Amino acid sequence: MSNTEGSFVARAITQGPKHHFFGYYAIYPWDSTGRYHLSLQSDFHDRPPADGDTAVIGLVDMETSRFEGVAETQAWNLQQGSMMHWLPTAPDRLITYNARDDDRFVSVIQDIHTGHKRQLPYPIAAITRDGRKALGLNYARLWDMRPVVGYPGLTDPNADQKHPSDDGLYIMDTDSGEGKLLFSYEDARDYLRDYPEIQKYKLWFNHPFINRDDSRVAFVVVYWDDAGARRTVCLSMNLEAGDIRILNDLGTSHCDWRTKDVIFGWFTTKEGVNFYLVNDATGEYESVRPDILSRDGHCSFTRDGSWLLNDEYPDENNLRALFLWNMAEERLVVLGRFLSPPFYRDQTRCDLHPRLSRDERLVSFDSIHEGSRQIYVVDVAEVLGR
Repeated sequence: MSNTEGSFVARAITQGPKHHFFGYYAIYPWDSTGRYHLSLQSDFHDRPPADGDTAVIGLVDMETSRFEGVAETQAWNLQQGSMMHWLPTAPDRLITYNARDDDRFVSVIQDIHTGHKRQLPYPIAAITRDGRKALGLNYARLWDMRPVVGYPGLTDPNADQKHPSDDGLYIMDTDSGEGKLLFSYEDARDYLRDYPEIQKYKLWFNHPFINRDDSRVAFVVVYWDDAGARRTVCLSMNLEAGDIRILNDLGTSHCDWRTKDVIFGWFTTKEGVNFYLVNDATGEYESVRPDILSRDGHCSFTRDGSWLLNDEYPDENNLRALFLWNMAEERLVVLGRFLSPPFYRDQTRCDLHPRLSRDERLVSFDSIHEGSRQIYVVDVAEVLGR
């Protein structure tokens, strides 16, 4: 194994005094031309958003570093932003983001050139790679259960129900706008009938992530136990809610599909808590260098699956590492270590949430190491041979 560190420069593409961030990982923040990078702009970042707080959806021009606001939203948080995407059916002009429409959260598809908007019935949590389908969650329920990944301002109509039959994971057609419930909390309870704690506690779903050929989705079923610990079961299924499989029932954190069949993620198993490769079809596990990849992080892959892009939670010096890992060569390339001030924790923390550009020449990430929350880029073209 080789280790490279120290020869990379992180360049800010946004500037204060306002704060800018993209939010989540494993999503392309650049349009198909590479000129525009999606960004959220907020007036504050030292507290979570409250009911009525608005953020600006905007574009950062990579040639000028100018931020141009194109919309506003009240459906956002400091961790995931507004789950913005470039819609894959028209990634040079159509963006999606979550929004509030009176008494419900929805998603919006907007043309950045004309301003034309279409509304989808549920917020978006993930989009298929072909852009034809989107998956959604009830972010009011997430706000109740774990505010760091939810949106404030609306009451969950099923707040008093542990396993409602009319809420869960939704699926929508991005062209027609038709949407329906794909898999309910009641479905999860019934499928996991052999798990007493699932029957006992109030459930919510988090982090749906779709595989490489748009045939399956994995997501996490979550609950709080009596000791206040967050417990998870990771399921996968096809996009018709069939062929359901239990991938892990001891603990699941961040994950991504390396191939259409294999998931890489931070899992708890009987052997320990590490990064594992998990075969969705067979259930076989393989740990990945726990001596090197020893901290949970936000993982994604190059298109060919050869390189892992990841970050880490802060170390003992409050530094967050950003790195690439070659899966075959077991080669670590550290792109930087960035200060995460200790008073930014939980709902106000700033995970790096790294994202690759479409041509895999740049990595963008969010950071507060220079005092405000801004977006940075690192050139990785030489490392990745692009």
